[in-house]
Amino acid sequence: MTDARQFLGMKELGDPLHWRLHVVPELTTPGNFLFGGCGLGAALVALEAASGRPAVWSTAQYLSFAPTDSVLDLTVTLAAEGKRVTQARAVGRVGDTEILTVNAALGLPGDTGAEGVWDSPPDVPPPLECPPRRLPAFFTTSIFDQIDVRLAKGRSFEEISSGPHTPGEPTSALWARVPGHLEPSAATLAILGDYVTGGVSQPLGRRTFSRSLDNTLRVVRLEPTEWVLCDIRIQALADGYGQGTAFLWSETGNLLATASQSMSIRFAPPLP
Repeated sequence: MTDARQFLGMKELGDPLHWRLHVVPELTTPGNFLFGGCGLGAALVALEAASGRPAVWSTAQYLSFAPTDSVLDLTVTLAAEGKRVTQARAVGRVGDTEILTVNAALGLPGDTGAEGVWDSPPDVPPPLECPPRRLPAFFTTSIFDQIDVRLAKGRSFEEISSGPHTPGEPTSALWARVPGHLEPSAATLAILGDYVTGGVSQPLGRRTFSRSLDNTLRVVRLEPTEWVLCDIRIQALADGYGQGTAFLWSETGNLLATASQSMSIRFAPPLP
């Protein structure tokens, strides 16, 4: 069984404040640069190790691209350390170029004597009763090869690509798992939460290219689950920018986290 640190190939450089990630093809988009969720996930591995506390909230701002075969160096700053909560940031660079900045709050559990989740997962079939999500050959040798995804709700890639391009629902859902990774961490959920960008095609009925401008993860409570249900809800698209949220549910229907993004959107050209 692997964990997020092993999946990402993270290496500590002498102390918990300095880390390195090699941008191998298996962590990249089909555009040959680091998948945004992997960047946030790597920063969370570093931030949790440096603070000794689990992540409660984190947000990444993507500033530039880390191309395939480059080296991303992450430096952690523990800006404020309280009795229960640490406020920290991680900055990732390739050479002298800043690629992403992640701010986070990491905190020890508390007990208020009251709790609740006032939302519910969509009514979808279990993972093994859902069809695998199939992608064209040019998506191979990328992060999409490493994650097992099944379409629980919404239109398939083929349906959106072949048309007719009719508007659809703003909600969709995917079951996703990293094979051999049974205990999701904040870093794992950051990777899966980046599937929000693909949800923009659903209401538009057309294939899109989406570039994440930010990626925010809010952790509710982690529990062992082989599959995570990515319940994607696209809120808006205006002036070429979209906003969406994924509610991340366990197989037992418990809310693990929410992930939200702002995206720069453009239509993809027709497939050959």
